[in-house]
Amino acid sequence: MGRMAVDPIVQLTHDGSMISPAPAPLLQLHAADTVGCLPQSLPAGATVTHEGKVWQLEGALGLGHKIALTRMETGEKIIKFGVAIGSATQQIEAGEHVHLHNLCSDYLPTFTLEDGGRYGG
Repeated sequence: MGRMAVDPIVQLTHDGSMISPAPAPLLQLHAADTVGCLPQSLPAGATVTHEGKVWQLEGALGLGHKIALTRMETGEKIIKFGVAIGSATQQIEAGEHVHLHNLCSDYLPTFTLEDGGRYGG
């Protein structure tokens, strides 16, 4: 008999019914941070929380991905570790995933697989 894969986020009762998992707390690494980090990989639809606010993820995200803790306007600095890591390239709502689609590094060109493995500017 093969091993069954177990999703650590899904919990079942003794009768096999699913228990809704508690929201995962976001990690705010510095008091000035405008993004929180996921403490674990989470599936689409999972909920995350920070200081009493709860948001639902639109898509699956991996460990360490960033979630906006506040609304950010285009051009606003995104703060992680207490320092600016880049700027918002579009308006970002609180609870939204922050990544290459809405963040631009202010210091290094962005590296993507789509551009043939080259740094672009």
